[in-house]
This record gives sequence, structure tokens and C-alpha cells, in this order.
Amino acid sequence: MKKLGFGFMRLPLLDGGDPVSFDKEQICKMVDAYLDAGFDYFDTAYMYHNGQSEVMLREALVKRHPRESFRAADKMPTMSLNVKEDMPRIFEEQLSKTGLSYFDNYLLHCLNTEFYKTAERLDAFGFIQKQKELGRIRRIGFSFHDSAALLDEILTAHPEVEFVQLQINYLDWESEGVQSRLCYETAVRHGKKVIVMEPVKGGRLASVPPLAESMMREHAPEMSPASWAIRFAATLPEVETVLSGMSSLPQLLDNIGYMQDFVPLTDEEKAICFRVRDILNHEIEIACTGCSYCTEGCPMSVPIPKYFSLYNDKGEQAEYDALAADNGKASDCIGCGQCEGNCPQKLPIISYLQRVAEKYEKD
Repeated sequence: MKKLGFGFMRLPLLDGGDPVSFDKEQICKMVDAYLDAGFDYFDTAYMYHNGQSEVMLREALVKRHPRESFRAADKMPTMSLNVKEDMPRIFEEQLSKTGLSYFDNYLLHCLNTEFYKTAERLDAFGFIQKQKELGRIRRIGFSFHDSAALLDEILTAHPEVEFVQLQINYLDWESEGVQSRLCYETAVRHGKKVIVMEPVKGGRLASVPPLAESMMREHAPEMSPASWAIRFAATLPEVETVLSGMSSLPQLLDNIGYMQDFVPLTDEEKAICFRVRDILNHEIEIACTGCSYCTEGCPMSVPIPKYFSLYNDKGEQAEYDALAADNGKASDCIGCGQCEGNCPQKLPIISYLQRVAEKYEKD
């Protein structure tokens, strides 16, 4: 099994400001190149690309390739569940949008303290187990964003799950908030295979500071910074798939180039990753991955990840003004806290938005 998975979360767009303006021609070329190279795992979710990622999966993959040539994963959006009846309705909608009759992998999406309570209250684990028994799911699991202690609690209560999807990258490996290493070790202790998400930290590890990149290039001139991050995750023995949200054909070709005949990192290369981590931790102020979970339902339409990216990159005033002209300003935040409840990284978004406002809204 080749370890590189194709995440349908950051697809190429014709208009960067419109998450559903898909560059369909390029996406189809990417899907074809990925399959031609011997890879086969595609991952989507109900909320990606404003609810249209599943449709794009149907158009670029399902309609154009034999079902036996690929594996497809989708997720039950625990953040959108209120009553039990939501689950069969959403599940049927997902099958219709993707054009599939079954999912190879199906996950409860984004379990944390709050959403695990929702899953338990509505018996979401029971629902996906039933769909598996009906032959509409091949394997069941969940994606997770919380402490290793909670992960241990969930896996103890639900030994029926077959895999766990975790955020793992060298920047978060020893993070107190994300707990990549501790969560990985917990999953392994319970005998679960691991699928990795955010191996490049929302693109942050694909574009590292010049000093960090020079360290990598000196050791391996032909390897991109992104390749180091993905290989770090893939080197872990119980990881079966590393998802990459590839936004262009060149990105995909780079990824399959070094993952087709995957070579694990050496101890020396792992040490270089951790030195790069130390440089990044010194320079990055807001550890946002750009997943956009925080913007779902924001009452003030504040483009939170875009403002954080601009702030981290020390963007110009004109760039902020252009964003604010068509969206809510950072200072428009009313502090409702909905974004912080949805943030997988557990960022103090409200206070960070105040920082952005202080920098770019001095008047």
C-alpha cells in the first residue's frame, strides 16, 4: 500500500476568493496522474469547499474511473448534528453527492471533548457500525483533535473502530496543544492504524524560513520542504496513509515523485526536522493551518485564516484593506466564541483577531 493520500480539502481554484470555483481541468489531470502513479486513496468531507468537495470528487474521480481502482473516505460532520435523524439524512446526501454506493473508509469528523459528547448522545458510533453491517462502509474510524487522554477514553469505549485520523507533523510532534506524539502512541497502544492529516501544517511546512530551507537543501538538494514534512509522518511505522491537500498539479507531481518509492527518514534527517521546528516556533506567531473550520457560520463573515496568514507573513496594509473591503474586519469580531469551539488547533482566535486589528486598523 502506497502511503500518500489525496485530500480533497485544498483543491485548485480559478478564483482564490471563491472556494467552489474549482479548476476542474487541473483537478482531473491531478486525479489521473495520482492514479497512474499507483496511488488510490481519496479523502473528502461534508463541509470541505463549502459543501462541494464531495461533488468534485464525483466529477473528477467517480464518473471517470472504475470503482475498483480507488478507495474513497468521507466523514459524518459531528459539528452539524443536532438530532439522530440528521445522520441518515446526511449519509444519504453524501452517497448521492459523491456518486458512490459505499465508502471504503468512513469517519466521525473532528472528535474533541464537545463533539464526542454529541457523538455519544446521538449514538453516532452505532450508526456508522450499522452502515458497515449493511455493506455501505468497509472500515469505520474517526478524526481527532484533542488530548491523548481523551483519545484513550474514546478508544477504550469504542474498540470497534479500525483506525484513527490524527494531526501529525514535526512542528506539532511535542506540542502541548496538539499532542501529535502522545496521540500517535495512544492509537498504537490500542492497536489502531493511523491516517495522518495536516502533515504540512496547512502549508506552513511547505514554505519554511530561508535558514531552515538551506539546512534541508544542504542535506538533500533535490527534496522540497514539503517532502520532508510528509516523509516525517510516513516514516512512523503504524501510519498507513498520509493525506496531502494538494492545490496544484506541480505539488502533486512533487509528492508522488518522492512517495512512489518511499524511503523513511534517517535519524539524522529527523534531527534536521526538529531543528527546523525550533526555527519555526521562534518565527510563527499564530499557528493556524488554514482549515477554515472557524469561518463556518461566523456571524460577522470574518475571513479568519486569511487574516492570520497575512499577519504571520507580515503582509502589507494594502493586502489587509483589500480583504477587509469584501469581508468583515478583524475588529468586527463580536467575541461569540463559535470559532474557538470549532478550531482543531484550539487557538485563542478572539485575542488573535485583536492583534490583527491592532496592527492593521490603527485608525
